[in-house]
Parts: sequence; C-alpha cells; structure tokens
Amino acid sequence: MPAWFYNHICFNCVLFLKTMIQNILRDKPSRLFIILGGFFIANVIIAEMIGVKIFSLEDTLDLPKADFSLFGTSGLSFSLTVGVLPWPVVFIMTDIINEYYGVRGVRFLTALTTVLIIFAFVVFYFAINLHPDAGWRGLFAADGVPDMQSAFSSIFGQGMNIIVGSLSAFILGQFIDAFVFRRIKKWTGEGKFWIRTTASTIVSQFVDSVVVTYVAFTLFRNVPVGQSMAWAFTAYAYKFTVALMMIPVIYLVHWIVEKYLGKNTAKELKQSAMRE
Repeated sequence: MPAWFYNHICFNCVLFLKTMIQNILRDKPSRLFIILGGFFIANVIIAEMIGVKIFSLEDTLDLPKADFSLFGTSGLSFSLTVGVLPWPVVFIMTDIINEYYGVRGVRFLTALTTVLIIFAFVVFYFAINLHPDAGWRGLFAADGVPDMQSAFSSIFGQGMNIIVGSLSAFILGQFIDAFVFRRIKKWTGEGKFWIRTTASTIVSQFVDSVVVTYVAFTLFRNVPVGQSMAWAFTAYAYKFTVALMMIPVIYLVHWIVEKYLGKNTAKELKQSAMRE
C-alpha cells in the first residue's frame, strides 16, 4: 500500500472522528447523557470504595442509641456503611436517565459501571500486592498509623464477599428500579413524577439492601439469616427515609434538565424513551 494512500486514509479517519466528537458535544441530549452518566458512575464507584467504613448515625447526629430488636436480634442501632451516602445521587440519576433515555440508557450505564468496578478492584489487587517502600510503611506512625501497608490493604482490599454482594445487589437493584419506574409511568403518564421516582427507589433499594447483606454475610460468612436481615432492614430504613427526603431534589434536577433541553427536545426524548 503506497504511503500517500495510507496517510490519506488516516487523515480521513481522524477528521471523521473529530467531526463526530464535535457533533456529540454540540448535541444537548448527548451532552446531558454524558453528564448524568458521569455522576452516576462516579457515585457508584465512590460508594464501593468508601463502603468499608461503618458509622453510627445516632452518634453523628448526637442522638441516643435506638436500641431496638429485629428478627430475634436485640441491641440494634443505626450503624451503617458510609457507602450509603452517595447513593441518593445514584437514585436521582437513575430516574432522570430512565425518564429521558429509557431502560436502555439505564442498562447501558449499569453494564458499563459494573465493568469499571471490576476493573477498579483488579487494579487495587495489584496495587496492594506491590512491595511497599520501607520508609513509606511507617511514614504516618506518629499520626496513629503504624503500618501504612496494612492500612492500605484494609481500605482497598475489601473481601470478595463484599465485592460479589455489592455488585449483585447493584445490578439487580438497577434493573428493578428501571422496570418499576417504567411500569408506573405507563399507569400515570407524564404526571406524578414523584410517585414513580420514589416508588421505584423504595422497591429497588429494598432488594439491594437484602441481596447485598445476604450474599456478603450469610452466603459467604455464614452469619445467621436473622442477623444479616436485621442489618439489611436497618440500612433500608435509612434509605427509605432518604428517598422521601430527596423528592424535592428530584423535582429540582428534573426542572433543570427541562430548562437545559428545552420543552420540545425534552418532550421528544421522553416520548422516545416510552416507545422502547
């Protein structure tokens, strides 16, 4: 193949890709999908990374311990993983994406996020197993961290039970959220946006809470079902409360999206999403 022909082909390919990217960035619906998808993926991965820490909701809010019993387990309080903190953003992004891009958009981002989470944990695995520098290992001993390698491994090396449980719950929860959202929208039409967003979140997060706890602790660690379900329902009570509190925020984001897209474009996207 002559060099001039090869260069001509390469030049046209680059020009085509550049034009295509510019068209995508100029197109408001495409730009919006990238923005929503970015927040969706970032918050899911952040939740996976920080989920190793457990915090006390009562102590954080300076409230007395709840001290309740559930499924035969007494002395329970609202001790939750900090991984629940970014999930309200995921709730909002899921419902907004479902509203304008349909189930297909949610499925695409769910699949992409799953692959990225697995990739992240593969990178963490190799990072943990690299031999640490002796000076770095004791660098923060004066701050109460005598062994940085152990600390690094503890934070980023979450057990496979947590990884498998959280991924299973995430995938199942997202599909259920999208399904419930669509079903309710078919019954209610364009109105009552808060009903379909809240109901889909409440149903999907119930499944998410039960699955992640059961898989991670009962299936892999032989924790009694009563104990794991007590933890699951405690976490779900928090998620349920947050879902109700997020209704005004969801309407605010919905309003911003409508303003950004314009009335006609927004209507076309929603109609296209419903025709899937």
